[in-house]
Amino acid sequence: MSIVNWLALIAIIQVVHFLGTWKFYVAAGKKPWQGAIPVYNAVVLMQLLKRPWWWTLLLFIPIVNLIMFPVLCVETLSRFGKTSIKDTLLVIASAGLYLFYINYTQQLTYLKDEDLKKPNAIVEWFGSFAWAIVAATIVHTYVMQPFVIPTSSLEKTLLVGDFLFVSKFHFGARTPMTAIAAPMMHDVFMGTKTKSYLPKPQLPSFRIPGVEKIEHNDIVVFNWPIDEFADIGPPPSGKMYKPIDKKSNYVKRCVGLPGDSLEVRGGYVYINGVLNELPDRARLQFAYIIKSKSVLVSIDNQRRLLPEPNQIFAAKFDVSDMYATAFDKKTGTYTYTAHLTDKAYLGIKNYPGIISIEKKIAQKGKKDAGIFPNTAANNWNTDYFGPIYIPQAGKTVAITTESIAFYKRIIEVYEGSEMGINNTITQNGTTVLLNKKPITEYTFTMDYYWMMGDNRNNSQDARSWGYVPMNHVVGKPVFVWMSFNNNAKGLYNKIRWDRFFTTVSGKGETTSYFIPFLIVLAGGIGFRWFQKRRKKA
Repeated sequence: MSIVNWLALIAIIQVVHFLGTWKFYVAAGKKPWQGAIPVYNAVVLMQLLKRPWWWTLLLFIPIVNLIMFPVLCVETLSRFGKTSIKDTLLVIASAGLYLFYINYTQQLTYLKDEDLKKPNAIVEWFGSFAWAIVAATIVHTYVMQPFVIPTSSLEKTLLVGDFLFVSKFHFGARTPMTAIAAPMMHDVFMGTKTKSYLPKPQLPSFRIPGVEKIEHNDIVVFNWPIDEFADIGPPPSGKMYKPIDKKSNYVKRCVGLPGDSLEVRGGYVYINGVLNELPDRARLQFAYIIKSKSVLVSIDNQRRLLPEPNQIFAAKFDVSDMYATAFDKKTGTYTYTAHLTDKAYLGIKNYPGIISIEKKIAQKGKKDAGIFPNTAANNWNTDYFGPIYIPQAGKTVAITTESIAFYKRIIEVYEGSEMGINNTITQNGTTVLLNKKPITEYTFTMDYYWMMGDNRNNSQDARSWGYVPMNHVVGKPVFVWMSFNNNAKGLYNKIRWDRFFTTVSGKGETTSYFIPFLIVLAGGIGFRWFQKRRKKA
């Protein structure tokens, strides 16, 4: 939605507000025009309701304003003596339109504080609930958001079943783009497939300045850029529309920054020709083919092999990504694919019953059709990829029939349709056209990043779908507050106690602060109990 459209929508809202409430202002001793001036009318209304001026600001915070609107409708009725359960339910159910009925059919009397009637139980409950939601929504949107690791792309750095707190303020919180959405819901209502938002209207969005910039090897949560594709290919198909802030949340490691030249050699990342040195806590994994006489995976009640390592093997070598691929009846040999750290590999190769263990690396020059940018000119695969340039805001690149595959989506989508700009790239022989006009160069308006998983051969990442724009960045994982291993047997064993209250970043082995937290919590409860006893005495 353009700025002009937004101004028109705001003007309509103000007209509707004035038509439905002007008699309320008059009854309270104000002039009718005071209910017609945008922003000022909200300040005046707060004065009439005896609420602090900063409540006005809440009316201009997306999503929060959807909660504040019914709250103010209910409080407005209460200030004029309309405190019945019927009045409360009607104004909430009608999305405020009940005010029109009161405005034009009822005699209005503004009540002073001492004349106010005691609110009904629904009003009290609604007010408490609404304010709890407002506070939680502000924290969720601008400060910290809970997140759970759904896949093994960052195994063993972050584990499937880790519950994280993701900081919004590190890289700068985004203002919501989707104007009408359920608070603290992502794209669907919990446990359903029903959308939790209306795709339109879309708000102009900006990012609040963060306390730090994204650096090499930072773990980043972001909105999956190509979430409008049911199948990413090749070629991408099954298009559907999703606003940026309602696209699926992904978490990967940022290995490439704007302006970098990135290359993958044998599964290892090189930045500007230099091997990328991962931080101390990173646990890089590669795929291995294991041949063994032993059954190394779990078995169900029907004696079928499951796609997970058995508990003994998993505990001994810290393996979670493993499945059987073949069984040779003649030799009694099982073949497995496992994703292992270097430490796990060194331990497993001497394990009893192991015949062989070999690293699974794609041959250099053997083309993988699922690799970005899916052109015939590049014989790239997951292990041998690039070099590729990562776009930087303000930088200009040459546009040719060879290079356009890298930047087509940027021009058409990220800096096109998602910004409200209609950009269409076509080709006429050796000429590239933008909106039917020849284009030989392009200047980027945003920074872009290259996100990859530490589980190098079991991660759908930038090698498949390309760049991540800055406006898709959600935040930085900072804290693991809980962790569950769904493959473990028994409730106690499912809980990864050593990962409770651990930090994501840092040096050395992760340290759980769960016990210190319990001590502090117990101390706080004990102190409050002691204070209450002293007051009674």
